[in-house]
Amino acid sequence: MSEEAGPMLVVYDDPSDQRSLSLDDSSSTEESPDETRLSLETTNDAIPFIGQRFATHDAAYEFYSEFAKRCGFSIRRHRTEGKDGIGKGLTRRYFVCHRAGNTPIKTSSESKPQRNRKSSRCGCQAYLRISKTTELGAPEWRVTGFANHHNHELLEPNQVRFLPAYRTISDTDKGRILMFAKTGISVHQMMRLMELEKCVEPGYLPFTEKDVRNLLQSFRKLDPEEESIDLLRMCRNIKEKDPNFRFEYTLDSNHRLENIAWSYASSVHSYEIFGDAVVFDTTHRLTAFDMPLGIWVGMNNYSMPCFFGCVLLHEENLRSFSWALKAFLRFMNGKAPQTILTDQNMCLKEAITMEMTTTKHALCIWMIVAKFPSWFNAVLGERYNEWKADFFQLYNLETVDDFELGWSDMVNSFGLHTNRHIANLYGLRSLWALPFLRSHFFAGMTTTGQSKTINAFIQRFLSAQTRLAHFVEQVAVVVDFKDQTGEQQTMQQNLQNICLKTGAPMESHAAAMLTPFAFSKLQEQLVLAAHYASFHVDDGFLVRHHTKTEGGRKVYWVPQEGIISCSCHHFEFSGILCRHALRVLSTGNCFQIPDRYLPVRWRRISTPSAKLLQSTPSDHAERIQFLQSMVSTLVTESTKSKERLDVAIEQVSIVLSRVREQPVSLQGMRDVSSIHRSF
Repeated sequence: MSEEAGPMLVVYDDPSDQRSLSLDDSSSTEESPDETRLSLETTNDAIPFIGQRFATHDAAYEFYSEFAKRCGFSIRRHRTEGKDGIGKGLTRRYFVCHRAGNTPIKTSSESKPQRNRKSSRCGCQAYLRISKTTELGAPEWRVTGFANHHNHELLEPNQVRFLPAYRTISDTDKGRILMFAKTGISVHQMMRLMELEKCVEPGYLPFTEKDVRNLLQSFRKLDPEEESIDLLRMCRNIKEKDPNFRFEYTLDSNHRLENIAWSYASSVHSYEIFGDAVVFDTTHRLTAFDMPLGIWVGMNNYSMPCFFGCVLLHEENLRSFSWALKAFLRFMNGKAPQTILTDQNMCLKEAITMEMTTTKHALCIWMIVAKFPSWFNAVLGERYNEWKADFFQLYNLETVDDFELGWSDMVNSFGLHTNRHIANLYGLRSLWALPFLRSHFFAGMTTTGQSKTINAFIQRFLSAQTRLAHFVEQVAVVVDFKDQTGEQQTMQQNLQNICLKTGAPMESHAAAMLTPFAFSKLQEQLVLAAHYASFHVDDGFLVRHHTKTEGGRKVYWVPQEGIISCSCHHFEFSGILCRHALRVLSTGNCFQIPDRYLPVRWRRISTPSAKLLQSTPSDHAERIQFLQSMVSTLVTESTKSKERLDVAIEQVSIVLSRVREQPVSLQGMRDVSSIHRSF
């Protein structure tokens, strides 16, 4: 090999290796090419040997990388050497084991916290050196040094694939992942779907869940200003296609997007019926742009979450929240909810007082309870669970007097007199404790079960995050998915056989009028009513359990006007008559529940989604997008079990055969192409 004498330029791909590796000519395992080739004839041609030739240094790297993978390690580029002169170029390259070198020493900085990550480097001396030669005319690279002795254990074949060097996501897979992200499915579901598509065992894809999360995060690292422009363009495009789509936004002093809110046609329609009680969740953020995200959600007549609107804010302050609430009211034609549940945010509380003067504001109990571990776990230790049980008993009490007495006992029992969180909770008790809220309607959204349902619903929006410009479209996909799922669950509820338990005419009347969910709640009260006695008093009725001789609830009934009320406020709170009122109606020979006590919001009414509110889409591209949404739903539901997947594959195969029998139009092909380009 001919090499000109002269100064050598040395460049390290990783500067930390300069201190820890010594791979000079004197330390390499040089052998004559002939001797090496002879010794390898009885072993394996895939093992590097001195004198081995490659057309390019990249080809040598690929060869050594494949060898390393079979052996149980990976490699990286270590050092580059070249002549210090014009046109001389590279003359030597080193490739080393991924565990070569030692951990670089980082200079500490008080202003910038350091990540304390464990390094895998252990000073391994395994390497391959190649040098450039022109002996045969054309330039080529020849192996001039090779050592395969490692000071660490090599990985098994089923482990080596997890090394970063061998974890790759192809362009095709990236496209699939981005498409899945738009539908809002979780990363775990994406992995499962791609394993099924590629027919590989779980865990045997060439990438991990962490790689997918990193990829999705890289999609989001875009210019916020450009994203904002694209987002507004997206909203205008949706508005052109659907005049019932509503959005508003504000710009800052530099004419950049500050706040934006939107709602869909189906959301406005649902709000007309179910907008009496609303949750406004502002506890989440769009991670990629660090923007606070607010979501308005309600509960429909089948006790399923329904989406009302979304808002992205620049800051969480009084001005931003006031604007968001005004925009929401404009979307909903000026109709304010009876009650609104939010997180403990004083700016939001003040904004609601200013903009929704007739609305009762309360705090979401599940948002408060979520903070309990950090507030009380260390303080209470082993008694934490005992205290939490006592807290929920106080939360569910019926009277304010009982709550006040019980709270005092709880503070004394657990020694929490000086705890600031306890003091804060007590100061806000009228906003979260049920004894203070029972005269207001909340559609059951204060229960733990419903809180989990709503939170799971909101999580679908968060998992749909890719680009800001697509977020409005992605939320629409999630809403449409929920509408379709809700329609299926509604059909399932309606097909269930209603079991009458009391035989009372009021029960059969209610079963015909109310949704299965609402009827089940009323039926509970009807069954309990049989255990209560009613006594006529001067201004109404006193109703108490048949085993009690004192106390009870006061019921007022005006038969001529069909008006009945109870001091327990169960109807005002839930929209379902209580056992006390039902007992009085029964003893008063009332065989049907008065119409006003069968609220429209709990009756068997249809709740069409956006696609049904509009005329049937004549635009071919819109119908393709709708089909894609249905396919996404099908895939999500099918992967939940092998049985579901088998049924889906069988039925889709039949449908696909029938579709292929139909003619193909040129316009259809154009629309399909445009849809694919949009992804």
